[in-house]
Amino acid sequence: MSQTDPIADLLTRIRNAARIRKREVAIPSSKLKVELAKILKEEGYIRNFKVVDDNKQGVLNIALKYTDDNQSVISGLRRVSRPGCRLFCTRDSIPKVLDGLGIAIISTSKGMLTGKRCEDLGVGGEILCHIW
Repeated sequence: MSQTDPIADLLTRIRNAARIRKREVAIPSSKLKVELAKILKEEGYIRNFKVVDDNKQGVLNIALKYTDDNQSVISGLRRVSRPGCRLFCTRDSIPKVLDGLGIAIISTSKGMLTGKRCEDLGVGGEILCHIW
């Protein structure tokens, strides 16, 4: 089955797994999804991830992160730019998520970056999603 929006699929699988307190979620892998997982790990939203080769597309296993009282570290995920309505930002209009408590993930000419990193490098791009 072909997907029209793999990023929305990834975010929905993570959101659903966090709601039912699963420790791990398996997602069909792609380079884009692996880059998203790298950013989530660097920012402390997930414990770890690994790509398992299954002689097809591969499977991205993401280990979710929870607090001591079993609350998910990820409070919310929102897809911003969609295939039907792309949203872009310039280096001067990078969005702040919950006044800096969350992150915006932006696809730029220098790769996939967080909003803070885009400000540091002075680049803009397509706003993929917000995570808080």
